[in-house]
Amino acid sequence: MSASSMSNWNRRSVLRAAMGLAAAGGLAACGGNTGRSGGSGSGKNLVQYFHAYGEDGVEAAVKRYAKAYKEANVSTQWITGSNFEQKLFAALLTDNAPDVFEFHPQIQLVKSGQVADLTDIIAPVKSDFNQADITSHTVDGKIYGVRMIDDPQFFFYRPSLFEKAKIQVPTTLDELIEATKALTTSKVKGAYLGNDLTPLQSPLIWSAGADTLTADNKPAFNTDAVAAGFKQMRGLFTSGNLLLGAPTDWWDPSAFTQGLTAIQWCGMWAMPVMQKALGDDIGIFPFPKVGAAGKQSVVNGGWSMFVNAKGKNVEAAKEYVKWLWIDQKQYQEDFSTSYGFHIPPRTSLAQSATKLKTGLPAEGVKLFNEFGHFDNIGWTQAMISSINDVVANSIRKGDDPKAQLAAAEKKVDAELKKLFG
Repeated sequence: MSASSMSNWNRRSVLRAAMGLAAAGGLAACGGNTGRSGGSGSGKNLVQYFHAYGEDGVEAAVKRYAKAYKEANVSTQWITGSNFEQKLFAALLTDNAPDVFEFHPQIQLVKSGQVADLTDIIAPVKSDFNQADITSHTVDGKIYGVRMIDDPQFFFYRPSLFEKAKIQVPTTLDELIEATKALTTSKVKGAYLGNDLTPLQSPLIWSAGADTLTADNKPAFNTDAVAAGFKQMRGLFTSGNLLLGAPTDWWDPSAFTQGLTAIQWCGMWAMPVMQKALGDDIGIFPFPKVGAAGKQSVVNGGWSMFVNAKGKNVEAAKEYVKWLWIDQKQYQEDFSTSYGFHIPPRTSLAQSATKLKTGLPAEGVKLFNEFGHFDNIGWTQAMISSINDVVANSIRKGDDPKAQLAAAEKKVDAELKKLFG
C-alpha cells in the first residue's frame, strides 16, 4: 500500500521479508499495552498485529471489522514506525505474542512451528483463491496463511511527456534506457527506481528469463542474461538520467506526482493518489524484457494473515481469520479497493470489484494476470539480502556482475542447505 510519509513506509524496503526469529531475540516486546482487553465480542480475547498502512482510513477499517466480530473480543495493535518486522518477531517470543498477525509467507515460520496450518479453513474455498497465492503459502501440501491483498508493481509513466519526446512505451531494457535519455531535462529525470535501486532486482531476474529459485529449491538467478542486465543497469545508473536521492522512496508516488521524474517504479496501491494529482496523464507498463530470451514481468507483493500456532487461543484465532478473510467478502473487497487499489486474492472478488473493472486499475489487473510473479516461500530475507549486495556492488559500485552473482549464489545455496538439506 502507498504512503503519505516516508516514516510510515520504510517497511517496503523489506517487502516479503523473512527475518529469522533468532534475529529478534534481544529485542523488547512492543510496548506495555498488550491489547488483550476491550472489543465487542464475548468469550476469548484475541490480539491482532497490523503494520501502519499509509492510506487514510485503513486503521479505522481494520478496527471496524474486528468490532463486528461477536465470537471473541478482538483488539488491534497498530504498529507504527519502520521496524514492524522486528517488533512482530520480538513479540512472538514473549507471553504477549499476538494471536493473529499479518506478514509475508516464509519457510522459517513454518519450520519453527510458529504459524498454524490453515488448510482446513481454506480448503472449502481453495478453488476461489488465486492459485499462485495458494502455492506461495503451501509447504508439504499444507496451507499456512490467508492472502489478504495482492499488490502488483510496475512502471508508471506520463503519456504527455512520452508524446512530447516522441517515444513509445518501452518493451525492452534497451528501449527503457533510451527512453530515460529522451525524457531527461534540466528539471525532470527520465526514471526513478528507488533510492537504493533494490526494487529492480527481482523483476530484472525474471525479465531476463531466469528465476530466483528452481522448483526443487536450487539457485536459478546466476545466468549470463541476468549479468548482462545488471551491466546495462550500471550504464543507466551512471548516465545521469536516473533520479537519485529523492525525498521519498519508490513506494511513495510523490516523486512522480511532483514532476521530478517521467517514469517511476511503484505499486498499484498508489493509483488513486496519482490520479488525483495527474488526472488521466498516467500509464503503466511491466518491467521490460531483458535480452533475447527474456519476458516482461510484474512483481506481486502483498500481505497475508497468519495464526500464531504457539498462542493460547489457536482455534479461536483460526475462527476469526476464517470469519474475516474467508467469509466476509464485503470486508475483503472494501480492504482491497477503498484505501488505495489492490487486487483481491479471491478470484470471484477480483472479477466483480467495480473499481478494478475500468481504466488504469483494469490495466493493472491485466498486467498482473499476464506477467505477475508471486512470493516464493523458500526465498528468504538472507537470500534477498544477497541480491541486494549484487545491486549495490555491480550497479552502484561498478563491480563485475557475473562475479557478484556467483558470490550471491554461494550464499543462497548455503541458506537453502540449512532449510532443505
